[in-house]
Parts: sequence; C-alpha cells; structure tokens
Amino acid sequence: MKELIAELERWGSDVIFGRARGFRAALTRWVMWTLSGVYRLLVQARLALFRSGWKRQHHLGTLVVSIGNITVGGTGKTPVVELLARSLHQRGRRVAILSRGYKSRRLEKHQDWPGPDGRPLPEEMMPKVVSAGGKVLLDSKFAGDEPYMLARNLDGVAVIVDRDRVKGGRFAVSQLGADTLLLDDGMQYLSLAHAVDIVLVDSREPFGTEALLPRGTLREPPANLRRASYILITKCDGRSNETLVSRLRQYNRTAGIIECTHGPIHLQNPFTGEIQPLDFLKDKWVAAVSGIAVPENFERLVEKLGARVEVRKRFPDHHRFGRREIEKFMQRCVERDMELIVTTEKDAVRFPKPKHPDVPVYFLRIEVTLLKGAEIWENMIERLSHPPLTKEHLIRHRDAYRP
Repeated sequence: MKELIAELERWGSDVIFGRARGFRAALTRWVMWTLSGVYRLLVQARLALFRSGWKRQHHLGTLVVSIGNITVGGTGKTPVVELLARSLHQRGRRVAILSRGYKSRRLEKHQDWPGPDGRPLPEEMMPKVVSAGGKVLLDSKFAGDEPYMLARNLDGVAVIVDRDRVKGGRFAVSQLGADTLLLDDGMQYLSLAHAVDIVLVDSREPFGTEALLPRGTLREPPANLRRASYILITKCDGRSNETLVSRLRQYNRTAGIIECTHGPIHLQNPFTGEIQPLDFLKDKWVAAVSGIAVPENFERLVEKLGARVEVRKRFPDHHRFGRREIEKFMQRCVERDMELIVTTEKDAVRFPKPKHPDVPVYFLRIEVTLLKGAEIWENMIERLSHPPLTKEHLIRHRDAYRP
C-alpha cells in the first residue's frame, strides 16, 4: 500500500508538471483545470470572509510574522525562517517558530508540561514542543522534517508544532515567554493575525505552472501578493530579475523586495557529523537520493559542484524512508561502484542509518545569502526587533498570558 501511494503521488506530480503523457494524463489535466476554477472561488471567498469579520482572526498580543509563499513547495522557505529566527534572537527577541508539522505523526502520549500551578497542562492546551530553545525534544517522525531541522540548528529559539497554530502560539507566549512568533508557511493561515507577511518567490519558477491547485502549483492567484509586506526572490543565480520585479510590482507597489540565493556551504555526514568542503565532490561518482518537491534542482546542483551523478533515486516529497528500501538502494550503489551518496538536509533527518554503510552518506548544508536589498532586510530586522507597543497591544499581551 505504501508503495502504491508513493507511485500515485509521483504520477500526480508528473501530470501537474507535464512530464506524464498519453490520454489518461491529458484527461486528468482537463479534470484538474475544472477543479482549479472551483478552488479559485473557494480561496477568494475564504479571504473575503476573513476581511469582513465573518471568520475570526485571533490576536495573541505579541508580534506575529508570517513566512510563506503562493506556490506549493520549492521556494527555499526553511533556510529563510532559520536566518530570520537567528537574526531576531541575536537582537534580543524571544522567538518561537510555529509550524503545522506537515506529515508528522501524532504523539502516542502528549508531553507533560507544568502549568502555573505546577500541575501538568491539560492535553487540549498542549501542542508538540519540538524545542523550548534548548535540547531537541522530539525526533523528525513526530516533529516533521522542517521543524526538526530548525530545532536542531537554532539554539535559543523555540519550535512548536500544531495544526492549530493559535493554540501553539498561546502556549509559546504563556509558557515560554515568547515575544515574537514566526508563523512558518503562514500566508494562507489567517486564523492568527499577522503583523508582517514575508512572501517567498522562486526566481526560476515564480508562479509555478501559472495554474491554481490542483492543476498547477499556485495556492493563490498572483494578485494576492498585494498582502505581502516584504517579498524575497529566492534561489537567484546572478542573472537580472528586472522582468520578474516589474511583474511583482503590478501586484504590489509598496513591499520591500529582496533578492537572495540559497547556496551550499559544505557537506555533512548525518550520522557522524563529519564535515567536508564542497570540492570534496569534484570528480566523485555520486548517487543522488531525495524526497523533495523538485528533485531536478538538487541533482543539477550536485553536478554543478563537480560530481558525476551516475545514480538518481527520487521519492515523493516528505517521503519517510524505510530501512529496507535504503539497504536496497545502498546495495545498488555498491554494485555501481558509487563513491558517495548525497542527499538534502531535509531528507537527511528521515534517512535511517544503514546497518552496513558501505558507501558514505552526506547531505548538502544550504544557507541564504542576500544579493540585493540587504539594507531592506536590515531595516526589517531592526523594525521587528523594536516593534511599537500600543495600549491595545499591552492589553492583548496581558490576556495572552492567562491560562
């Protein structure tokens, strides 16, 4: 069953991106076009309900910053969240990241957390606490890939997981003393009011396939970029983004626009922590394995770094690797005389340690570098580090601390 579901996910992705051919794929795309029209109406109706007040937005009395996008996956959001959280923490903010924990498993028993009276908080008040700013408390199976990565890489920053991010935010404020909430993948999460919306746009595929879900990869029409406070053009390669910036300005005339690149800084063994420089890949025979939205970009990057990618293994996004399939893949790499197995950092947190690691495994550590608009980023960090405290803000802040 697991293999069947994975195969269906792969085929669905091939249909959306036009890789699947034939009558069945064409018919599926036609049905998806029809459903995309319905989806557009639902998206706009939902936004109207929140704007008119028919659907309630919660205010927790503290700074809430959303980091999101208008497309499904692939914009490089996690490294940006990490950079933003670290920058604000270094300026003295008590930061908590709120995530839904996509594809994470439910805890068999909720975590015990002492309330104001010393007794454990009731289960209905408890989100999953991946980190309270120190030790990582949950593994990737229960935390989710990105929350686990963020908790592991960010000392002093709390990471909270719950589908109800209002509940997660209340916990972060009342129990951890957070004064800054970063709403991971939050552009479409409107139940929690955002003071600032940072929207990421991939420089190579800024609007995905230019069609809304399920036919394409757009979560919202591009015109909804008007809600953005700041727009980050990600994965830039040095070429001019003038045409893209002009189009973005059609939708949003005032947002600060920042251009950045997501670049590898080193290779790291997920089991031993061993670090190797990027030139370690040069002229090596490499097997690339990944379970991400756009594996082609990862594979091209490995080749660009000088590796000879001889074996490619692609799984659906967020695929949880089984030990047997990794052992089988490892054996294939041995038979093909591969020198290295390279994966992504997101995949490395789900990669089971082989019983017989005959081929060493490394992941590419990626970090964000600002190319244009560094002064806009710095001004944004400064503003977020010293937000204005109005009387209304202080009243809400007091209420948010009540159990």
